[in-house]
Amino acid sequence: MSPVKSASAQRAAGPEVVRRQVNLFDLQRQKARLGAEIEARIDKVLDHGQFILGPEVSELEEDLAAFAGVKHAIAVSSGRDALIMALMALDVGPGDAVFVPAFTFSATAGSVASVGATPVFVDVDPLTFNMDAADLERAIARVKRDGALTPRVVMPVDLYGLPADYAAIGAVAAASGMQVIADGAQSYGGEAGNKRVGALAPLTATSFYPTKPLGAYGDGGAIFSDDDALADAVRQIRHHGRAGDGDEALRLGMTGRLDTIQAAVLQVKLAAFEHELGARRRLASMYDARLKDHVAPPVIPQGFESAFALYTVRVKNRDAVRAKLQEEGIGTGLFYRIPLHRHPAFSHWVRGDEHLPVSEALADDVISLPIHADLTDEELDYVVAHFLAAIA
Repeated sequence: MSPVKSASAQRAAGPEVVRRQVNLFDLQRQKARLGAEIEARIDKVLDHGQFILGPEVSELEEDLAAFAGVKHAIAVSSGRDALIMALMALDVGPGDAVFVPAFTFSATAGSVASVGATPVFVDVDPLTFNMDAADLERAIARVKRDGALTPRVVMPVDLYGLPADYAAIGAVAAASGMQVIADGAQSYGGEAGNKRVGALAPLTATSFYPTKPLGAYGDGGAIFSDDDALADAVRQIRHHGRAGDGDEALRLGMTGRLDTIQAAVLQVKLAAFEHELGARRRLASMYDARLKDHVAPPVIPQGFESAFALYTVRVKNRDAVRAKLQEEGIGTGLFYRIPLHRHPAFSHWVRGDEHLPVSEALADDVISLPIHADLTDEELDYVVAHFLAAIA
């Protein structure tokens, strides 16, 4: 048995360090706050039994549209399905080029392939990590020069919750007669120029995956638009191409509905969403203040607000830093480790010499730290202390 340390020896060793477990996401704390109300809403659905397109779906759609400041919100089955339906509503298909950022999740390019169109990869801005309008011009010029595809749609992604620069991107798209679809899977609640995500592009798709800023208890998504005709097309597409209760398929469609139980869950979470957005932004400001002398905080341009789906910074020796944080019980995320033009699934659409340097560098450097509405200040301090030690 080892001898008991003397009081003086204990003092010399310094205070005992208490190891914490700080997860990247923590949905159980949100459940503790909102669970009783969510259960009551679910029970109401179980009582009336309208599990597909029940009244909660249309009520949620009205609330989502009002929050975003648009005429139409159509609740759908997932964020990827939302992108597919948006493309279908614009009749995008074989022979069409859809321009997507190379630094994002695979669903963005995958949705393009799902309608038979061709994804064309665009590099991102080194500060915001969102689509670079200048590189978009380069990519469009190359497609036009090759002549094999028709430029049809630009699909920026609002990475980590920050809206893309839709003013600049929209101007480039308009110059070539193209439409813009916003991939706002991570950014519902974000803002640019006093407009919220949902109102920044003719069509916007978002995701209600459980870990998104506004998340369901399963898959879900929504499409936003001020265009009556596009909104009607999306409603038909999500329900087998049918209008209303009719049996006739007016266009090709899919089974793309948000189920009523998920709508009930989202009704409760949407009521708490402003509070949660405020909490995320306050925590992001705390991270900024503590980290700014050591790493570059996320860049939020003037006039923009991020939903802070993720708090992401760049570090050297990223994988080693992540391993050290994991040893201390700190969850992190690597979004994303491989740029899309390096995915095997998309390789046949990529030229052998294609080089998108910013996306490739980010894939080696980015790390996301815990941020959610129920993260405590003490937990953030714990994360910061061990993060600074890991990068020292």
